[in-house]
Amino acid sequence: MIQTTTTPAASVAGHPLDHVEDMVRRSGTSFYWAMRFLPVEKRRAMFAVYAFCREVDDIADEPGLIDDKRRALQDWRDEIGRVYAGNAAHPVSTALRGPVERFGLRRADFLAVIDGMEMDAAPCIRINDMAELHLYCDRVACAVGRLSVRIFGIPEPDGDLLSAALGEALQLTNILRDLKEDAARDRLYLPSDLLRAHGIGSIGDAEAVLRHGGISAVCEEIAAIAGRRFAEAAAIAGRCDRKLVRPAVIMMQVYRRTFDRMAERGWRRWAEPVSVSRAEKLWVALRYGMV
Repeated sequence: MIQTTTTPAASVAGHPLDHVEDMVRRSGTSFYWAMRFLPVEKRRAMFAVYAFCREVDDIADEPGLIDDKRRALQDWRDEIGRVYAGNAAHPVSTALRGPVERFGLRRADFLAVIDGMEMDAAPCIRINDMAELHLYCDRVACAVGRLSVRIFGIPEPDGDLLSAALGEALQLTNILRDLKEDAARDRLYLPSDLLRAHGIGSIGDAEAVLRHGGISAVCEEIAAIAGRRFAEAAAIAGRCDRKLVRPAVIMMQVYRRTFDRMAERGWRRWAEPVSVSRAEKLWVALRYGMV
């Protein structure tokens, strides 16, 4: 059974929905502002999904033995089962119960997110090929998108198409942005077959891989995929109801600014950080939230 991790603030609030909103607010991410433009029921549903993702992501990222992490993630698989059985116990999964029923959220998408976190939980991460990279992106990003578009009310097939395109664009942006930080933790998400194609034959040392002269060409290829996926996402969003797709557009615009700045900086200087300030994220939220 998963032990509850309710904070003192959430205990005072006394309701799982207050708990998950507090988690999102304290996270300081652009997600909070993007979702503030949703009607209250949809907003609370998205906060519950975010809180679930935060719980399982923390299991993958925090220090610990891989077997302990796998057991904790299996506990969450079991807890998701209890959500659908109507007897969830954890504050986050309790908050998910209403959204699951109201918006028809699919159990398979929650389980896909957990599978993605299990990939991230490994002490050493290497991606074999582009197929595995696409699978990783689908689990950690696109699956979250599939949950989200059902809450937004974007009808199929456009909802799932948008999830696939935008989820991959966002995750590839994360990968390119976090190369140095990930390598320091022995995580390398650039596919091994692509590294070899650019003359990087040994991938034992993640930081050494990034020092290889061919790494800029690898980044350019990944960036080209991300750029195409951003364009596809924008085209799909453009044919959706603007009110329904508004939160996804805000997230896309924030991430697109990070991506464009990395591209302008150039991939030979991949280690130089780029950022979007909190003030600019808020401006984006207001600009696209009012459309």
